[in-house]
Amino acid sequence: MMKATGIVRRIDDLGRVVIPKEIRRTMRIREGDPLEIYTSREGEVIFKKYSMLGGVEDFALQLCETMSRCTGRVCAIADRDIVLSVAGGHRELKGKHVSAELERVMENRRIYRRLEHETPISVSTETEGALDIAAPILSEGDLLGVVLFLLPENGEPAGETEYKLAQTIAAFLGKHMET
Repeated sequence: MMKATGIVRRIDDLGRVVIPKEIRRTMRIREGDPLEIYTSREGEVIFKKYSMLGGVEDFALQLCETMSRCTGRVCAIADRDIVLSVAGGHRELKGKHVSAELERVMENRRIYRRLEHETPISVSTETEGALDIAAPILSEGDLLGVVLFLLPENGEPAGETEYKLAQTIAAFLGKHMET
């Protein structure tokens, strides 16, 4: 269902239209984000945020299930906005928006590992689940998302195996998206 905003913008001589800052903030649209363009028979032009990882959700779920089985930990894969796949628990995270803190972790473009003295970072503000390891998925220099291991309830930090596995899967997904 579409909602009228009451905002009107004109197209310039190069065919550009400015999306107002309030809408960009609400919809989490950042500079450089790809937008997919749809048209309807009623003459509507619709912009939709495009997620390259959104097309590989089933594949991402299989990867999460495999990583969870191998490590006994909760694993998830998210694009820059939402959690796409979860395995090993915390299934309620699927489809939830990532937290602002996780967004900042992703923007650093380096693998993150929670230190024991650090306050845990929430994966999403909409539900439970704290971050233990986050490996950014990079493809041709673009940040597509992140591979996550969640902090278990007993608080035991992930080991070198989980660290390397998250790093490997993130690199694999990044390379896979190039083809």
